Amino acid sequence: MRAERRSSSFSTRPDLFATRIRWRTGVFCVLNRPNPVACAVFAVALYGAAVAAPGSCGRFADPFIGTEGTGHATPAASYPFGLVQAGPDSGWNDWAHCSGYRKDDDALIGFSQTHLNGTGVPDLGDMRFLPYTGSVERREWKVRKDMAREKAEPGYYGVFLPDEGLQVEVAALSKSAVWRVTPVKDGTVHLFFDQEGCIGDFAPYRDVTFPQGFVRNDGDRAFDAYCRRNGWVTDRDVYARFAFSHPFSVVAELPCEGRGNAVVRRVYDFSLRKGETLEIRLALSASSNAAARRNLATQLAGKSFAAVRAEASAAWEAVFVQVELKGASEEQRRNFYTALYHLCQQPNDLADAGEPLRCSTLSMWDVFRAACPWYALMKPDVTDGVVASCLRQYDETGYLPVWQLWGKDNHCMIGNHAVPVVVDAYFAGRLKDPEKAYRAVKDSLTKDFPTRPKDDFAVLDRYGYYPFDLIKGESVSRTLECAYDDSCAARFAAALGKTADAAFFAKRAGNWRNVFDARTGFMRGKDAKGRWREPFSPYALGHGADTANDFTEGNAFQYSWHVLHDVPGLIAVMGGKSAFAAKLDALFDAPETVEDMGTVADVSGLIGQYAHGNEPSHHVAYLYQYAGRPDRTAEVVREIFDRFYAPKPDGLCGNDDCGQMSAWYVFSALGFYPVDPASGEYVLGAPQLPHAVLRLPNGNVFTVRAAGLSPANRYVRSVALNGKPLDGFILKRTDVLAGGELVFEMSAGHLEGDLPAEERDAFRRVVKYK
Repeated sequence: MRAERRSSSFSTRPDLFATRIRWRTGVFCVLNRPNPVACAVFAVALYGAAVAAPGSCGRFADPFIGTEGTGHATPAASYPFGLVQAGPDSGWNDWAHCSGYRKDDDALIGFSQTHLNGTGVPDLGDMRFLPYTGSVERREWKVRKDMAREKAEPGYYGVFLPDEGLQVEVAALSKSAVWRVTPVKDGTVHLFFDQEGCIGDFAPYRDVTFPQGFVRNDGDRAFDAYCRRNGWVTDRDVYARFAFSHPFSVVAELPCEGRGNAVVRRVYDFSLRKGETLEIRLALSASSNAAARRNLATQLAGKSFAAVRAEASAAWEAVFVQVELKGASEEQRRNFYTALYHLCQQPNDLADAGEPLRCSTLSMWDVFRAACPWYALMKPDVTDGVVASCLRQYDETGYLPVWQLWGKDNHCMIGNHAVPVVVDAYFAGRLKDPEKAYRAVKDSLTKDFPTRPKDDFAVLDRYGYYPFDLIKGESVSRTLECAYDDSCAARFAAALGKTADAAFFAKRAGNWRNVFDARTGFMRGKDAKGRWREPFSPYALGHGADTANDFTEGNAFQYSWHVLHDVPGLIAVMGGKSAFAAKLDALFDAPETVEDMGTVADVSGLIGQYAHGNEPSHHVAYLYQYAGRPDRTAEVVREIFDRFYAPKPDGLCGNDDCGQMSAWYVFSALGFYPVDPASGEYVLGAPQLPHAVLRLPNGNVFTVRAAGLSPANRYVRSVALNGKPLDGFILKRTDVLAGGELVFEMSAGHLEGDLPAEERDAFRRVVKYK
């Protein structure tokens, strides 16, 4: 690759950072929000195009992790929380290609400008194009890739197409990207621009249609594009501006393949010499073509490809250096910083340049559990954007989002888990208008809306649960997840002095008791007459609302622990701490049997019937703490780390789900986890890293040390906060934000002396897979 001249716009030195900086190992490590232009200047000055410098944290983040198996990750070039995620597509019409890509595919069908990370439903893949050479006409729109010459790093993707003789690269900022297409010989490069190309047009998910669209050439070096897509959400508008370094000619207009589609499929030609680079600059907007043009001018004017790449790398480095790892292995660093990378690929900012943050891609059923608590701790400005976007949807629709994509709700999954995020923001002091936020919470949990298919609050209030003969699918899961949302609303109401509302929601929060069957010890479906579902098997998996089942992507084994707000109450109904611990053991020791009641691809990463590949299980390992069994938490967490997170393309055991799978890893590696996500508290576990330094957004520093940690020393002997023994197993978020040091003393055996003598032998165990 030839060296690029730096733009004259970088001739003067801007202020390096808006806040403090630290020089470490040859790179600037940001302790707070960076000045991206300044970061780019110095990264380019120091390293040129090679921005993943030897001393950076970013060199450990690997976008290919999770791109095979069921991870559904994308290696697209992206910017932290950016709208544009520009990268390759290797498939579009099956569940394995929800992100549009698998690393083990040997061919690509194009390069699109938006992608989803780790979801279980496919969508996006907007404004796709495919560069190629040879004849204009193609039998199929697919090109072979050189597997050995494919590269991805945060903010950058590149690949060589051997049959076409083309090197393709992209670097992305938040609303824009720069592509480079470089031929190995003189000739014509064709660019097939396909607005109809997308991710997700297959049964049983969505039939995608494009009722509106256009491409308007602006001379022979630019065009504006627009399309309206009906897919996972309806009437999703995408606006784009494309600008080219070389003049083009239009050589082919192709018909749409879908019935009723009204978008453009067109081939552009460019005349290039060997080694000459066609540069494609683009920007997107969710609002207008004029905004897309402004976004392009604001973000890309005067910047070379190397500068854009360096700016993206610097922005990611600012994310990574918030957590400095000391003494960690190469594998641990790769897993950890890739998890941070996946965690901060979304939510995506829909706002145009100069506008306040407007977050979308809000997979609330997934991310309320640990991803949103991470943002609340380390990225509070993102939390503010999420809450503002939730309240904006409330203004537009009357309710908070269930699963928001591109500013629109697809109503996927159950419950309304924007509620705990909003409530947690209130107790963290982040709400500007608590009364409005409370109205949004109350309305979302008490009013039925015709656009929301899973409310039925009159049924819930009449019976105290969702009867399976009135609610066809997911009756138990919906009862449990609504109970958690209600518990959050009860806290919010009580804090605002709304006594009657607090009592109403507190009563509802106890509805989980109405679906607990004391005889079997499981949560279980019940009909309107109070009769338990027969026959009953705790192994029977349910999936969606359209099949007769009681659970959402799970079974009774997995959902019987879904009482995040009242673990002591759950312990009591299960017979006390010893019985509770034994019941947890039975979960992990059960046969890995799958009894299908629908689509169950999401239920993966099994240890017995514990399913780490899906979110309802994520808090379960920490429940042992409530039963006085921290040793079991330590054992299970270690097994999950060793089995289900690996630095390779198929290294994730389930969908990353917009960063939730990664958030579990990040919290658990540090040694604590938000079992009750809206409580502002974490339950202690067993750290998997020897030393981590958290540089907090308020300027404080919080250090976590695991003294003596080793493969054998996986148990926690004692915990001290700022030199004093920590009372109990709860760490408060306020303790972390205050700064200080949390020290775990690790050992090779758990404290048997903490158990009654008659229980010591019964509970002494080793992890099965060892």
